This record gives sequence, C-alpha cells and structure tokens, in this order.
Amino acid sequence: VQLQASGGGLVQAGSSLRLSCAASGRTFSSYNMGWFRQAPGKEREFVAAITRSGGSTYYADSVKGRFTISGDNAKNTVYLQMNSLKPEDTAVYYCAARYSKHVTIVVVSTMYDYWGQGTLVTVSS
Repeated sequence: VQLQASGGGLVQAGSSLRLSCAASGRTFSSYNMGWFRQAPGKEREFVAAITRSGGSTYYADSVKGRFTISGDNAKNTVYLQMNSLKPEDTAVYYCAARYSKHVTIVVVSTMYDYWGQGTLVTVSS
C-alpha cells in the first residue's frame, strides 16, 4: 500500500489542522493505522492509532483530548484532527499502516509495515 500524507502547515497556537493520509493499493480496511511525529532533534513518537475496523482508537497522553483520529474506508483515508495546537506539537507527522487480519491498536513504530512521506506541522507561539 502507498500512503500520502497531507494537510500540514504553519498555524498559531490554539489553532486547528486536519491531516489526511490517503492510501492506495491493497484493501484499506485490512490495515490498522497510526500517526507518529518527529520533532527536530528528537525521536519519532507515537501520536494516535485506530483499528482496521475503526472501532477503537488510542492516543498519546500529550495529545489526548485535543487530537482525534478517524478513518473513512470508502475514501481509503485516515485523518488526524488536531485542535488547540501548541508549539510543542511542531513536528513532521507521519501516517503508517500495518497489515493484519486482526483488529489491533499498534503503538510501536517498528511494527508498522508502510509509511507515508510526512507532512510538516509548525505551530507558532
């Protein structure tokens, strides 16, 4: 599967952005999906995940209550709605897909099979 992330940009603190990750190739509904981010000089970190069924989601503590992950199987797209953005949310955001027969939340980056190219989110104070 190929993943194309988009929607990043430069915004002020307190603003909102919605990231999109469009998938092509294999049946999108076969993949558990996740979003990660990497700030300059830091390790890539988990942000949010959603099961292939869309029935379950999971968030990093740092974004819980502000970010929402969702999926649209008809559009082969997963979204990350980001509200109340903070300067510390500044990073390159990556979407990832893990093929599985099971409905699973995956938070470990090395367990994902496919990655998008990343989209830059910059939050100014």
